[in-house]
Amino acid sequence: MGNKKNRVCPVEIAGSLDNKLRRRLQNPGKILMPYVKDGMTALDMGCGPGFFTIEMACLVAGTGKVIAVDLQEGMLQKVRQKIKGTKLENRIILHKCEQDKIGVTEKVDFILTFYMVHEVPDKLNFFKELKSLLKKNGQMLIVEPKIFHVSRKNFRETIGIAEDTGLKLIGQPKIFMSQSALFIN
Repeated sequence: MGNKKNRVCPVEIAGSLDNKLRRRLQNPGKILMPYVKDGMTALDMGCGPGFFTIEMACLVAGTGKVIAVDLQEGMLQKVRQKIKGTKLENRIILHKCEQDKIGVTEKVDFILTFYMVHEVPDKLNFFKELKSLLKKNGQMLIVEPKIFHVSRKNFRETIGIAEDTGLKLIGQPKIFMSQSALFIN
């Protein structure tokens, strides 16, 4: 983890990832509603403190589920604390991944990678594994910061790597202060 380019966001600043201002600027419901539906299985890759996980769990409703994946147990613990004793507790599966392997085997309808792909050292293998998890016609939304961390050139390279795995780019939704790419399997 010594490489600054691929540094993972520390658990200590998790509060800055889930707050009222961010909810106004990057409303999880508005971002996810076009893609996440009742009964789906969705994967929140690099879920952090659950900013999108909670909304996903509401959108998949009673029969769906969300697999919240993070590299850091501390982030998963933050999600666990938020859902403890709620109806969402039965809808969210928390999964700790390894640095070089996601380790989920269940097929999913939708994958979200929000502000985390730039932290992945081996993007080709990362996207190959994500593609293997997506059901036929499943969708994946990649969102990266526009100003910090990721240049337009680097984002175009990321899109190219995802396409190299066989994922098909079908759109680039507008998300505040972000660059995004929507793929279908």
